[in-house]
Amino acid sequence: MTKVDVCKICRREGVKLFLKGERCFSVKCSLTRRSYAPGARGQRKGKKLSDYGILLREKQKVKKSYGLTEATLRRYMRQASKSPQATNEILYQMLETRLDNIVYRLGFAPSRLAARQLVRHGKVKINDKKINFPSYPVKKDQIISLKLKPDKIPDTNIAPWLSFNKKEIVGKLIEKPSLEKMPSEFDFDLITEFYAR
Repeated sequence: MTKVDVCKICRREGVKLFLKGERCFSVKCSLTRRSYAPGARGQRKGKKLSDYGILLREKQKVKKSYGLTEATLRRYMRQASKSPQATNEILYQMLETRLDNIVYRLGFAPSRLAARQLVRHGKVKINDKKINFPSYPVKKDQIISLKLKPDKIPDTNIAPWLSFNKKEIVGKLIEKPSLEKMPSEFDFDLITEFYAR
């Protein structure tokens, strides 16, 4: 995905998905400068979204933000719906415990896209074993490590289900992610409703 494509995704959805890390917080952010959809018709006032359109846009935001394909998100949704627990909570846990997302949440990378690259290039270890597929589901108490200098790790708010030792540059999943403890910027109820149609 090119840099232009990434910025267009945020403009299409009308919200910052923080796909480019630090740039998204600066005045260079494409959405800040052009808060309308990309393309020739982007500046036209669009029609009010239908109920289906609202569900679709929310699903697209999650898919693009976490860097998933439609097939992957559908697979997660099928697995989550088989659980006796709330489907939206299980789906959230599955997305949040992906290795690329945890690398991002720990501050090892400025965006999920950058985190995915780190994983694919074999820079990330779990319990001292190199793992190079981003969708790896991290389990409780597994140690995530990365070879980086401590001054290269940005200060970031660590999710309540993670612990991080900046001196040793290791992180750990200490409990299952929870929408109650850290509400998502996305409405997972709408995504569940979209796939339940």
